[in-house]
Amino acid sequence: MHAHKYDFDIRFFHELSDFVQAVERDTGDSLFLIELDALYNMQSDLLAARKTLLLGELLQRLPSGHRYVYLQSERQGSRFPLQQRLVDSNCLAYAEKPIANDVLVDKLFNLFVQQKRSDVVRIAMLGTPPGWDEAALREQRVELVYHTDPQTLHLRVKDLRPDIVLVTDEEYERTPAVVRVLKRNIEADPVREITLLQRRADAGQARRALDSGFDALLAMDDPDLLARQLLNRADKIRVARDLIGKDRATGLLNKIGLQHKAQALICRAALEGKPLCLGVIDIDKFKTINDTWGHYFGDIVIKRLSLTLAPRMGDGDLLSRFGGEEFVVVFWDCTLEQSWHRLDAMRQAFGATPFEVKPGDVRHFSFSGGLAAYPAGRSENELFLAADAMLYEAKEGGRNQILPFPHVVASTG
Repeated sequence: MHAHKYDFDIRFFHELSDFVQAVERDTGDSLFLIELDALYNMQSDLLAARKTLLLGELLQRLPSGHRYVYLQSERQGSRFPLQQRLVDSNCLAYAEKPIANDVLVDKLFNLFVQQKRSDVVRIAMLGTPPGWDEAALREQRVELVYHTDPQTLHLRVKDLRPDIVLVTDEEYERTPAVVRVLKRNIEADPVREITLLQRRADAGQARRALDSGFDALLAMDDPDLLARQLLNRADKIRVARDLIGKDRATGLLNKIGLQHKAQALICRAALEGKPLCLGVIDIDKFKTINDTWGHYFGDIVIKRLSLTLAPRMGDGDLLSRFGGEEFVVVFWDCTLEQSWHRLDAMRQAFGATPFEVKPGDVRHFSFSGGLAAYPAGRSENELFLAADAMLYEAKEGGRNQILPFPHVVASTG
């Protein structure tokens, strides 16, 4: 019942050999949960004399290249060497029993969402690149943009909206005011990190740099070490983004996260001459759903909708739970007509999703939506207001339909 909340398909294994085969065959986004107490009893493929394997030997039987969630007893959790063994054995996370089923399923959902999120972290660098492995950084979703003119860096930063700005000590000495110009802009991102890269340790320069507004200093004499430090910073930036800009219940962007990213995407559309569309959708008769089957069930409907929408979004798209039962999508490099077809396909997919409100009683629900396109709307707010007006018309016109602004596509209610 708790797994149904997220439409999870849970398979149980009683033999390690069967579990190993299933892991090796898996090509999807599965999570692998291992009950440590049961692990010792899942070895019937081994001779009886070998059933005294140590935990380390048992864990070595698990396929490499995958990460596992380990479930252990409270007594096991008190032993630090065991925790060390687990985290060294492809551990995605571990949990201690007793843990309520609904709490465990919620935690697994969060892990499932976290595995799918790998936002690009953009780094703008002023100065000569240090010779690091750019391909390896790109693999970890870190995008590098180089700039050579300190007097135009503030303009490039305004357009790119990077998460980190790197300035070499050489460029800083040439133009000491560069960081103050970046920081004093009223539109500057207050959480953006500006870091000085030093070719050699210089305490006096470090003090001047920090006093002028730099957030941190890193040595650039070892490019590999520098890259590793930046990857760690990128992971922390993603976590900070999630705390500020993500909805806790669904893992999607919240209103703050959407507004920040949508405006950045609109700036990019202007620079690259690309189309984009913003859509606002709302679950039909959601108050009736809550009143009839309870808020717990309403929460299930919201989360199942998020799971319906998320796999149908492209790499450059945005998806947000804007509030309550309202969601916002942004389709990158997509015309109004193309966006209508995509959002209408999502509407049909959600409408086909069965919800068992009680044993033997299956219901289907729907959503309505409105769409608006850039550059007809020049800002995130203009696009939202236009799309929201079309959502209102869709609701007034019978629900379960998508209406674009202006009406250039015939809807199919």
